[in-house]
Amino acid sequence: MTATIHSSAIVDDGAVLGEGSRVWHFAHVCGGARIGAGCSLGQNVFVGNDVRIGDNVKIQNNVSVYDAVTIEDDVFCGPSMVFTNVYNPRSAVTRKDEYRKTLVKRGATLGANCTIVCGTTVGAYAFVGAGAVINRDVPDFALMAGVPARQIGWMSRFGERLALPLKGAGEAVCAATGERYALRDGVCSVGPA
Repeated sequence: MTATIHSSAIVDDGAVLGEGSRVWHFAHVCGGARIGAGCSLGQNVFVGNDVRIGDNVKIQNNVSVYDAVTIEDDVFCGPSMVFTNVYNPRSAVTRKDEYRKTLVKRGATLGANCTIVCGTTVGAYAFVGAGAVINRDVPDFALMAGVPARQIGWMSRFGERLALPLKGAGEAVCAATGERYALRDGVCSVGPA
């Protein structure tokens, strides 16, 4: 099996698509992009040259992944969510040498219509709610909502809300999987502390 590319999609020479990845209608993948195995790029997705995408990443319709963005394995990018790469853009000012790197760590979910402001890191298995605006780093397992986004809870790797306080210490169990989580000094991790 190789990558599947819809006839209306454009994949520039030099782009690397992993085994079993799918590129759907009207998508455009630039020549420098590196995309892992088992990924899905929905309708009207754009992937820039300086982009790295891990394995099993789902990028829904109308998402542009601009230069300086790295997406690790198992990330979900909801419909019409937004990445940026220049913090203070102006049409009349060229700032291509000022791109700020954005990192989305393994297993994170970026909800529909959310915005990830460049220069931030979204932690592993974090969950960014629909329409939220991320303008600072997000901890692993954090549940984020609002404009600008603030942390409102914690999420399991399975995507279930955990009964943990926002601060301090505690332990919780994922209702779906039975997996245990611990919170210590504002850091959530899998397994008891």
